[in-house]
Amino acid sequence: MKLSDIRVVIMGASSGIGAATAIAFAREGARLVLGARGKEGLEDIAARCRQAGGQAEALVVDATDADAVEAFARKARAILGRIDLWYSNVGAGVVGKYADVPMRDHRRIIETNLLTHMNDAHAVMPIFLEQDHGIWINMISAGGFVASPYAAAYAASKYGLRGFSEALRAELGKRPHIHVCDVYPTFVDTPGMRHAANYTGAKLSVPPGALRPEQVAAAIVDLARHPRDSTALGAPVFLQRLANIAAPNLLASGMNRFLDAWAKRADPAPDTRGVLYEPQRGASGVHSGQRRPEQSGNKALVVGAVALAAAIGVRFWRRRSG
Repeated sequence: MKLSDIRVVIMGASSGIGAATAIAFAREGARLVLGARGKEGLEDIAARCRQAGGQAEALVVDATDADAVEAFARKARAILGRIDLWYSNVGAGVVGKYADVPMRDHRRIIETNLLTHMNDAHAVMPIFLEQDHGIWINMISAGGFVASPYAAAYAASKYGLRGFSEALRAELGKRPHIHVCDVYPTFVDTPGMRHAANYTGAKLSVPPGALRPEQVAAAIVDLARHPRDSTALGAPVFLQRLANIAAPNLLASGMNRFLDAWAKRADPAPDTRGVLYEPQRGASGVHSGQRRPEQSGNKALVVGAVALAAAIGVRFWRRRSG
């Protein structure tokens, strides 16, 4: 399929990776339907898509409402004529020690990060089965392999997403033209940190070495050409997976110590629920606006990968020596 012929639906398209992916497909001449809660953000990205050479319609939808997503899918199909690719990208975060975060917010993270993707798949799979083709792309995260201290509900949602994808892929094993593709990036420079709920008492920021959203978008466009089960982005992902096999909890414990120290020295900030329950006002755009020129590239992640590899090597050596 030429990508100028592709019909694409993107959920969570109003900012960050979803927005970058919409624009990337538009540059290929794709026809798009974009979904999210925030009308202003959606309309901003739809306009950017049209400027980039694609066709884009913006439809406001609450992805936590299964009935609303079903109706959205029917309308998207009517607009596009068919749906070749559906990208499930809705996500949210809450940062803080588990006991410090209200249970209501933990529940909202599970609804936003896990159930919205299940709603998407439930809405589009009948369409794919009728067409006998389609690509469902499930945005997960490296957090689907390594637990995230200070983000317990986020970790639960991402582990759940990985299991959901694996089960769905198995069910579709006899339908070779229907693909379930998982994407596992490390930290990405998006407005997500501004949108997150925060109960740490410290100001959140994008870590050095974060991937650019355009890097993730390029990988997703490539999946339209060459679908595959799993795509990892960011230097340490393979080593993170290896670490969890070789030394369970080693990486998560190290991350917890790092975050404890960070919370003590970072600039103070009041507790906030971010945009968990209401969409961001105005347009958020693609990037965080926090990235400094010296943060370009992936140097911090490469250093982390080397340190992790050394830790795994030491652990294996100690086991063999013992």
